[in-house]
Amino acid sequence: METTSSDCTVKADDQQQTGGGVMEADSGSGDDSLDGVSDRVPRCPLTPSLSPRKRTTSQSKTEPPLLRTDKRTIYTAGRPPWYNVTGTTFTEAFVIGLCGGSASGKTTVANKIIEALDVPWVVLLSMDSFYKVLNKDEQELAARSEYNFDHPDAFDFELLVTVLRKLKKGKSIKVPVYDFTSHCRRKEWKTVYGANVVIFEGILAFANKELLKLLDMKVFVDTDSDIRLIRRLKRDISQRGRNISGIIKQYNKFVKPAFEQYIEPTVQSADIVVPRGGENFVALDLIVQHVHSQLEKRTLRWDISALASAHQGQPLPKTLSVLESTPQVRGMHTIIRNKDTNRDEFIFYSKRLMRLLIEHALSFLPLTPVSVETPQGGIYDGKRLSGKRITGVSILRAGETMEQALTAVCKDIRLGKILIQTNHDTGEPELHYLRLPKDISEDYVILMDSTVSTGAAALMAVRVLLDHDVAEHKIFLLSLLMAEMGVHSVAYAFPEVCIITTAVDKEVNDQFHIIPGIGNFGDRYFGTDAPSDWCESDEGMDV
Repeated sequence: METTSSDCTVKADDQQQTGGGVMEADSGSGDDSLDGVSDRVPRCPLTPSLSPRKRTTSQSKTEPPLLRTDKRTIYTAGRPPWYNVTGTTFTEAFVIGLCGGSASGKTTVANKIIEALDVPWVVLLSMDSFYKVLNKDEQELAARSEYNFDHPDAFDFELLVTVLRKLKKGKSIKVPVYDFTSHCRRKEWKTVYGANVVIFEGILAFANKELLKLLDMKVFVDTDSDIRLIRRLKRDISQRGRNISGIIKQYNKFVKPAFEQYIEPTVQSADIVVPRGGENFVALDLIVQHVHSQLEKRTLRWDISALASAHQGQPLPKTLSVLESTPQVRGMHTIIRNKDTNRDEFIFYSKRLMRLLIEHALSFLPLTPVSVETPQGGIYDGKRLSGKRITGVSILRAGETMEQALTAVCKDIRLGKILIQTNHDTGEPELHYLRLPKDISEDYVILMDSTVSTGAAALMAVRVLLDHDVAEHKIFLLSLLMAEMGVHSVAYAFPEVCIITTAVDKEVNDQFHIIPGIGNFGDRYFGTDAPSDWCESDEGMDV
């Protein structure tokens, strides 16, 4: 069935996976337009400007991954979709494909959909990032406007399919940065996470069968050819320094024939056709309404009560190692748990415990036998780390306090950081910042947090490491104090992760504070009041 109006064309297929002939629709609300936003704030590296495109590379190296409107901030670098108490994915991301001719307004439509969806996490992936690297002869043709950038052979579909497939599953991916001046990929690639919604736009977004399988919704932006030509003329003259004759030559020789041969026929694959692009608010509304309905069907919230009750009464897991409770260790715990201990004393004895904890944790790293010659000429049979290296990763903010002890024990260790904050509307922890060393997948990783209550932040941090291809058995979770709930949650979700702490408390109260506990570690260490939106593993903040 196909319904057509001046505002949109909607195709409904009885075989749609949305359940018994549900009509696929494009929509975009006209309430909070992004018009004018590009002049006020920086844009995401993956978010092309609204119109016209002002860039010589497929992605900016310096612009932050967000869009701001008067009402909210939209993060466009993505985050992993939610995981349940077993560490498995709740659902795949919802992927919207936008196709249309060059200068048809695909990017404008994409940005208006993003803003109207009112979801804080979304990824916009542009097909422009996946142009093939040109050889010398092809570069010379491009310089004379003799290279066809609108032909399917100009794109690296194999890489594109691989990237989008991983993005749909919530994995971290690396997106190439294409330089339109040199027609090559830059050395630096952008790391991006999956999100609840992924919008993929490109002139040939529907031209590959494997790509089509990954798209949950397919939207074709239909704009009059004369308007598209005028937009190209304005853009290429003002933004790329080209002359009119060269633009017309390229348009007649490559752009127009490619549209008629490769792009226009793919409208048959579209679920919705949007005439007039970003100005068609009726069609955009339909799209957003449909995406909202699909997200509601897919949504599964992080269930904190499930974490609390899933493992009650069970023995502590074998993957847990607790530092021996010697009189010295108990004495230090007595000092830091005491609410009347001043900040200087708290910091001093916390650091001592951290040093003991890290020394204890290093004994679990795999070692291989090695023989060395002593200065006296004798042979000593010893041990050496069997892996390549060790990397420390702290969960901000309190986990950062453990870095000094780690660097004092491990020479030349590499460090990374993860920031997780609570969404007050949903109560869910969300990944806001990530900095990991290169090639971390080859390392043993010491993941550090001061306290672990429910284990939610630790679960997410471990998942981030796994998404970066760190082997589960190479992850060591270190914490000064843990609740039994947090221990069970992490061990059940990730049975190969080694959990190491100086003490385990049995109870967690209704506010998920560890009992008897240690208080808010970050506040006591840094001498601050807790920011209301921190979701660190500080007691009472690990949700």
